[in-house]
Amino acid sequence: MAVIIINPNSTRSMTDAMLAQARRSAPKLAFEGWTSHDGPPAIQGVTDGEAARAPLLKLVQQASSQGANGIIIGCFDDTALEVAAGLADCPVIGIGQASYHYAALRNWRFSVITTLSVSKPIIQSNIERYGFDHVLSKVRASEIPVLELETNTKRACKVVAQEALLAEQEDDISAIILGCAGMVEVADTVRSKLSTTVIDPVECAARCMLWMRRID
Repeated sequence: MAVIIINPNSTRSMTDAMLAQARRSAPKLAFEGWTSHDGPPAIQGVTDGEAARAPLLKLVQQASSQGANGIIIGCFDDTALEVAAGLADCPVIGIGQASYHYAALRNWRFSVITTLSVSKPIIQSNIERYGFDHVLSKVRASEIPVLELETNTKRACKVVAQEALLAEQEDDISAIILGCAGMVEVADTVRSKLSTTVIDPVECAARCMLWMRRID
């Protein structure tokens, strides 16, 4: 059985983009992408996260019952992660969680570039709960809606890169974490504009599964 990437929102194209990125990042693993068709089109803040929770957890149970080697929650908010991990028999990680741990393991102080300001409180709360607030500089909002990362990628690349440049100049950091699953579409552009390390959370989570997956 593959590692299952579960997209808690209902936008299939975002699932496909995450799946392609995961396969590029960890080609030795088998990945499948599942879309939560009963979830909201995008997860932007607490209200959307709550709406996504129940259908996401059903998919987690389904993936576990079918023998998944691992599950990746494909939302930077790590939607329902702790509950999901308790339901599954295999490792369950969030893309936000993976990127914070990776940065901390490298002893990198980081800033996060996310989409809308409404997403900042849950991201900051997650970082504090994981115990990494001491290596966080700032959570910045680009004010690009999640779906615009795909529908107007050219503008999204420009705006996210501008915010990342400000972080590089102002935040005293060693890394920038892209704070949305949909930012797989802009990661290469942002990297080309910066000298600071740019962490794509989908790429990071896929590579984490190389050593976290169930191997029995």
